[in-house]
Amino acid sequence: MTVWLEAALNGPWGRDRQPGIPVTADEIVADALDAAAAGAAVVHFHAYDERTGRQRDDYEIYAPIIERIRARVDVVCCPTIPFAGSGDAAEPLSPAARFAAVEKLLEAGLIEWSVVDPGSVNISLADDVAQGREGFVYANPESHVRYGLALAAGHRMTPSYAIYEPGFLRLGAALHRASPGVPQPVYRFMFTEQFTFGLPPREWALQTYLRLLRDEAPGAPWMVAGLGVEIEPLIGAAVRAGGHVRVGLEDAPLGCPTGNRELVERAARLIADAGGGLATAAEVRAG
Repeated sequence: MTVWLEAALNGPWGRDRQPGIPVTADEIVADALDAAAAGAAVVHFHAYDERTGRQRDDYEIYAPIIERIRARVDVVCCPTIPFAGSGDAAEPLSPAARFAAVEKLLEAGLIEWSVVDPGSVNISLADDVAQGREGFVYANPESHVRYGLALAAGHRMTPSYAIYEPGFLRLGAALHRASPGVPQPVYRFMFTEQFTFGLPPREWALQTYLRLLRDEAPGAPWMVAGLGVEIEPLIGAAVRAGGHVRVGLEDAPLGCPTGNRELVERAARLIADAGGGLATAAEVRAG
């Protein structure tokens, strides 16, 4: 079994919640190169405004970072879109505005994958709930998902579907069936321990998603991932079931003391222990 290993380098957290994330362009490039050297074939990251230390999804930030990475290593680079509803994207945006940077990156030939999350969900930390602090609604109206899938069809881009709840899988599969010409999405099962959405990182939960995937999108590629989660105990089961793996400081428990390179190295060892081999970027592209 050849396993795709993705490194999610930073996420939307800022250093106040995840102190070890790369924020500056130099830091993101360095972590991406380290992750590739450790075995990652896919690198996912959020662009940051270096002045404020907050996420800012601008082509002018993404493009030079991706160009520097691609000049050094062959990896699939996967950007994100504004985390609608969060403090960095609190105001409603049109579909075109949310995907503006992605569209420019596609036109420049810099990316092959991008986030197209098929659903909306409450993002709340369990500790915050207990202390009376509210989370936010990560909003992805159907019109936004359809817009992202139209871009995927036009540019032969692979949609990266984050599956926060089972309904995301069902809607994502239905929209893919209704969208001729869209490449096969990758279904990324988002487990969690620190947040209150979705399912915990347990084998029964993985089997639940796999049973639903067989009904809705048989044969589609999938991977284990999450937010605020220790995913390593699930890696062996995922590999043996024919899946792929995402790790990194975006997904790790908040306050994680471990860097991205070590997280990728540990995942690579667990994949090998389960009988898997690491895919190259060329093998990921070939499906």
